[in-house]
Amino acid sequence: MPGRMNPVILQLGSFELRWYGMMYLAAFAVAYGLAAHRLNTEDRFEFNLEELQSLMAAMILGVLLGGRLGYVFFYDPVYYFHHPLEIILPFDRANGWRFVGITGMSFHGGLIGVILAAFLYTRKQRIPFLLAADLIVPCVPLGYTFGRLGNFINGELYGRITDSALGMIFSSAPGNRLRHPSQLYEAFFEGIILFIILWFLRKRVKVPGSMLALYLIGYGFFRFFIEYTRQPDAHLGFVLFHFSMGQVLCLGMILAGGALLAILCFREKKRSSEAASDELRTEKS
Repeated sequence: MPGRMNPVILQLGSFELRWYGMMYLAAFAVAYGLAAHRLNTEDRFEFNLEELQSLMAAMILGVLLGGRLGYVFFYDPVYYFHHPLEIILPFDRANGWRFVGITGMSFHGGLIGVILAAFLYTRKQRIPFLLAADLIVPCVPLGYTFGRLGNFINGELYGRITDSALGMIFSSAPGNRLRHPSQLYEAFFEGIILFIILWFLRKRVKVPGSMLALYLIGYGFFRFFIEYTRQPDAHLGFVLFHFSMGQVLCLGMILAGGALLAILCFREKKRSSEAASDELRTEKS
């Protein structure tokens, strides 16, 4: 943990209420509050608060399942291949089945899970997926600020050794050396700055679904460079040249976002061209 910060808010017997869990709840509450505000103030979204609540519930389930499975497959597949029950069991079997919670979540896995959950829900409810994405996506980054603060309080995902004046000592890190508080960098850039950018663009970008593409590009860009200050996972190190697993996955995000944006712009241009042709034929007839 950094300094003397206690990750536990309240402890009753074996039950612990931790800041990290509360930060997750705050993140979802902020995203929902901003999305509800948009529904009440913008008239282009064709669904109601009840549908938004159901969509958010599906997304929460998607981020939890996707985040866990993403960690399993992206970060430690060999271990979990030999210990499959530990994927879902929140107990430490080596110490008398002591409850420890499920540790190990992947942002990129959570992202895949939440997109898939939102797609399946909107398809079932006959809600345009791209319209739902345009509503939710600009609201999401601000929630990351709380999530990364939770990482900071836990003393996890700390940065690499540095001589910078911003360096901090994390007692959970080996060596008692100053390290980048990379969690705070991520909270600022992936959370606050990306939120400001997407919130500013939310009414200005007219191509349906483009907010999702811009989010993928923006988050991937910020995270890729912040990863240069973040300590790579000890059991993985650098997985491709001098790139960490997080950087490799962020490159995939940027490429996916760019491809999606190109496809959406092409479709919108084609639709506009066809609409103009139909209007011209109508005028001639």
